[in-house]
Amino acid sequence: MASSPNQNSQQKKNSAPEYLINRAIRAKTVRIVGENIEPRIVTIQEAMRLAEEMELDLVEISPQADPPVCKIMDYQKFLYQQRKRLKEQKAKSTKVVVKEIRFGPQTDDHDYNFKLKHAIEFLKEGSKVKSYVFFKGRSILFKEQGEVLLLRFANDLEEYAKVDQMPVLEGKRMTIMLSPKKPGSGKKKEAKDAPDGAAQQDTTPTEE
Repeated sequence: MASSPNQNSQQKKNSAPEYLINRAIRAKTVRIVGENIEPRIVTIQEAMRLAEEMELDLVEISPQADPPVCKIMDYQKFLYQQRKRLKEQKAKSTKVVVKEIRFGPQTDDHDYNFKLKHAIEFLKEGSKVKSYVFFKGRSILFKEQGEVLLLRFANDLEEYAKVDQMPVLEGKRMTIMLSPKKPGSGKKKEAKDAPDGAAQQDTTPTEE
């Protein structure tokens, strides 16, 4: 249905990008397009008459063309689709948050467990975790210990994270990158891999 000038003004404020519609279009002649409409050049008066007959809006979609291109359509539906598309694009381009956790090559259990707890919190909130061991001075001699530490860290976070990058030594840092798992993905995998009825069994090893 054709919109009034007041509605046009309000729509301009709420829409992005903005389009001239109906009587706000200044061109004297336009090329009209639309569903079940033969593209052709007509006067603005003729274009408006056609839009009103179809109870739709005349929207200037290509103002730089000669003459400007106007589409006869449901403008509110068009705005809704535009907003939906922008929202989807924004969701896809959401910035990934990366939290860093630093270890020393000889980190004690208390410090390790403290940082493990923080890593679980970061992963649960959807952040990636970049964990690294920093080798200062002669501590580079313990790089094997650093690798073991990072692999242990990844293993302890198996329920919450997947490994994006295995431990890599870059200068004085050995780094591992972890991404959060989708909720429930770890449990599903365990249930799938386990034999029938094994999921609820006690798996504590017994001495032979």
